[in-house]
Amino acid sequence: MASYDEPSSSVTLDIHDTCNIPHGHQQLSLFNAHYDERCFLPIHVYDTEKSRLVAGILRTGKTPSRGEVRAHLHPLTRSIRKSWPASRILFRGEGHYAWPEAMALCDDHGVDYVFGLPGTKPLSKKVDGMADAVCVECAIDDPDGVLGYAETRHCAKSWDRGRCAIARIEATRLGLDIRFVVTNLPYGAPQWLYDSLYCARGQAENLIKLHKTQLSSDRTSCRSALANQLRLVSHTAAYWQVLRVRDAIPAPCDLAKVKFSTLRLLKAAGRVIETASRVRLAPSPPPVPKPISSAPCWPRCSCLAAHERRGSAPLTSFLSL
Repeated sequence: MASYDEPSSSVTLDIHDTCNIPHGHQQLSLFNAHYDERCFLPIHVYDTEKSRLVAGILRTGKTPSRGEVRAHLHPLTRSIRKSWPASRILFRGEGHYAWPEAMALCDDHGVDYVFGLPGTKPLSKKVDGMADAVCVECAIDDPDGVLGYAETRHCAKSWDRGRCAIARIEATRLGLDIRFVVTNLPYGAPQWLYDSLYCARGQAENLIKLHKTQLSSDRTSCRSALANQLRLVSHTAAYWQVLRVRDAIPAPCDLAKVKFSTLRLLKAAGRVIETASRVRLAPSPPPVPKPISSAPCWPRCSCLAAHERRGSAPLTSFLSL
């Protein structure tokens, strides 16, 4: 929240877990039948609109339990409410985050949510009318596929209250596919809630890719779970550093939208002091931010390359590539 210039009127947080395959028998690694691997399933929470990583939690290789999901959402909600009491909070996540305890927590604290919802026979029966209409339209017109959306009230046995369920119904030549989400939002058409709001959480997977594959946050080779959590924290700090560098690049420049694996030109200054018995490294203090010129970065890079080709003293001694 300190990275914002002013409190945001609303914040959307995507909670997502990802498979992290260890190489050995590290603490917390468990066999997961879905991935058919021994793995960790660390949880990442992103403010996806700003590409900002809010939390990275190393955990066992099993699906989060109802108590665990609630335990992760509660401190996030409390922290945001403490700093931004007037801001609206929206959580998005897959179906295994739609535990009754997690939804009850959000309802009791005025937090919005859109979670995937596993389909059941009682729930599917409530949208049979729309499903039949979609199948008939697909059979008559014989297109590649027909989409339909429906909204219904549903109350599972484990829920303490009824909630709004949105169904996305797709009929193709391969058959009928129905998927559900559950939400407490009092507004929005079913198609918008599913396609525009819920499916937008897929951007979090792209951010995990930046964090995991391009910054190597899946290097959890220590045997201790605490040490591996520290590794994850270190990679999260690197994520923030590179993200701030990219955000500082003027929008008209192509580098403002590149992947982290492309953004490699990082300047780091420091002093190396050699004595008879030791070598001391003195990093420079944090620089005072200055406005970045709106001119493209490529001419500067071209001048640097031309300087090197002329055989002059190398400038790259001050650069970490």
